[in-house]
Amino acid sequence: MAVEANEHPHAIMIPYPFQGHVIPFVHLAMKLASKGFTITFINTDYIHHQISKASQPPNTLTSDDDIFVQARKSGLDIRYATVTDGLPLGFDRSLNHDQYQDCLLQVFSAHIDELVGKMVASSDPPVKCLIADTFYVWPSKIAEMYNLVNISFWTEPALVLTLYYHLDLLRENGHFASDDNRKDTIDYIPGVKAIQPTDLMSYLQATDITTVVHRIIYKAFEDVKRADFILCNTVQELEQETISALHQKQPTYAIGFVFPTDFTKSNNVATSLWSESDCTEWLKAKPNGSVLYVSFGSYAHTSKHDIVEIAYGLLHSGVNFIWVLRPDIISSNDTDFLPVGFEDGVKDRGLIVPWCHQLGVISQPSIGGFLTHCGWNSILESIWCSVPLICFPLLTDQFTNRKFVVDDWRIGINLCDRESITRDEVKERVNHLMSKSTSDELRKEIKKVRRTLENALSIDGSSEKNFNQFLVDVKAEIRRR
Repeated sequence: MAVEANEHPHAIMIPYPFQGHVIPFVHLAMKLASKGFTITFINTDYIHHQISKASQPPNTLTSDDDIFVQARKSGLDIRYATVTDGLPLGFDRSLNHDQYQDCLLQVFSAHIDELVGKMVASSDPPVKCLIADTFYVWPSKIAEMYNLVNISFWTEPALVLTLYYHLDLLRENGHFASDDNRKDTIDYIPGVKAIQPTDLMSYLQATDITTVVHRIIYKAFEDVKRADFILCNTVQELEQETISALHQKQPTYAIGFVFPTDFTKSNNVATSLWSESDCTEWLKAKPNGSVLYVSFGSYAHTSKHDIVEIAYGLLHSGVNFIWVLRPDIISSNDTDFLPVGFEDGVKDRGLIVPWCHQLGVISQPSIGGFLTHCGWNSILESIWCSVPLICFPLLTDQFTNRKFVVDDWRIGINLCDRESITRDEVKERVNHLMSKSTSDELRKEIKKVRRTLENALSIDGSSEKNFNQFLVDVKAEIRRR
């Protein structure tokens, strides 16, 4: 049994309960299972409920099914469980963000402890590893309690991880948590050449650093220092110095980008929290490179003012566009936030949907650009599809990700340089991005980054080598125990 457990280790995987975290966790689960791991994947009841509701139709996933049914039929040993996050299913987590986060901070670990304890006592093969999202505050405690190998999966760039990891240095040097934060260049973080304070994550630029999210950050990024291994959804060649510096602290593996390269086909695992509108026929009717895709992701909110100014900017730009507008985008009960007459004014060239299959959309030839919040998944997908970007970061790591896109890789442009955007600015930036000369220049740079990604994901590439080395190392750690 010891040999079998080592060759086919059983890992429990627990993503943070947001769309952008669930998707890479699912892809990592599939990748690990394809290498012989037994996986038990744990979603919260709420996340499972949302996925189930969004899947009917067309995928007819019922509340009694789990998302890996088809994966098991293909031979992968991926099991599935759900656990309460401590709140009723009907509680609006989007509009009550702080209360939701406080529940994840204060209550969730007790439910995880109970579930993991039952699995450790009864699972066959025996559970040997815990793979938890880095944003959780409890993995080291749970892993130590049940003698599990503690693996932290970081779903964002290594740069963001290392900035959180070195909060103490930022604090000591007065760039964070001081009465008057320094505004000069930050050049003392190991593995980071230099970064401007305006490129820090939003929580590190905030004046109120006592929020529930800050309490989570303080605990989570101390807890990760006790992990046995850190997996990063990034590419070593894109963040070489940062990864190397982290690896000197503790074993860190750049295994990204974690997604199937044939992603336009269904991988038979439902992950969307919203029903996806089918935009294919509309897109096929538009000329190549003529459509701007607009989406601000699954989680971030913005103001009604910003939505109105973007709407008028799109109206006056004259470009074709698909705009993904979640009903909760402005974080209030007001769902009537578009200007009067806007939809009639753009009906021949604009399609507004509450949600869609983003990869399926941006891989269409008619897509010429992407106005994005700069979520990491969106950036990676855009690189793969060679779609240039207009950056409008709203929250958390998106400001730091923008630095990669605009300053480092030169594959996109900023929407605005001020806190308050205007319709004229939106119109000018959209027309600039969609012009042939700008688009061609940006696509040329994107193809360079994509080649780096392709090379990393190849059989002899860095991500594949790092992943295989992780497998060797984690099995050795299991044997050692």
